[in-house]
Amino acid sequence: MPEVRFEVRWPDDSTSLCYSPSSTIRDYFNPGQPYPLKDFVRLSQAALNHASDRVRLRYGYACSSAAQQLSEIERRALAYAASADATVTVLRFE
Repeated sequence: MPEVRFEVRWPDDSTSLCYSPSSTIRDYFNPGQPYPLKDFVRLSQAALNHASDRVRLRYGYACSSAAQQLSEIERRALAYAASADATVTVLRFE
């Protein structure tokens, strides 16, 4: 199960390198595409929970790194929640 890092650009033009324990993250996002903030958070929740479930199936326990990454995304998104037109762009996968 190859881990993947994905870079995102936040509404303030800062970037973050995020972690997924599974390459299935690629099924949820397209590089270069901006996502409305709420959609980005929702897709991140689905993708990282799915990735963590894959780890659980293989190793018998959830991936704490996926949970931590999701928590960081949710925390970061709160800073932009007041902006109705906030978008997050997935820049690339590593």
